[in-house]
Amino acid sequence: MRQLRRKDIETAYLHPGEICICLRPRKVITVLGSCVSITMFNPRSQMGAICHGTLPRCRSVKGECLKPCIEAFKFVDCAMLHMLRAFRDRGIMNNEIEIKVFGGADTLKSKSSNAIGSQNIRTALDIIRKEKLGVAAADVGDSFGRKLIFLTHTGEVFLKRLRNGNGRL
Repeated sequence: MRQLRRKDIETAYLHPGEICICLRPRKVITVLGSCVSITMFNPRSQMGAICHGTLPRCRSVKGECLKPCIEAFKFVDCAMLHMLRAFRDRGIMNNEIEIKVFGGADTLKSKSSNAIGSQNIRTALDIIRKEKLGVAAADVGDSFGRKLIFLTHTGEVFLKRLRNGNGRL
């Protein structure tokens, strides 16, 4: 296989409420506060996917999200289920998917377990448990944002913790 050079890899910025499902190499960059990103990767196919969920659960759908609504990917549950469906559609089973979870900071002064960051983390972990997935890596919670760089063809995630307004982590 030809070795990819950095300049050969397309770069994409993932905005809140978006997902990226890739069969070709791509470098995906996103920045998280209370939002959560889940990366999925299958080594055999080199298929990678990432979401940037802003809210925990879609209230307009009862049960499983079968057909995404116009704002589906802003919800952690809908985005994750859509990504899992894309892997299954290509014959990739849950036990072949490497999962990583990031974000969910409680960036406001309220450190309540009902803060949006905590709810986003809880929703992601609930789906991971329900779907019998394993977590290869996680960096969630606390009070700082994160910048992620996800390489869709290797599953690698590079993380930078962002300092708060006081200049501290």
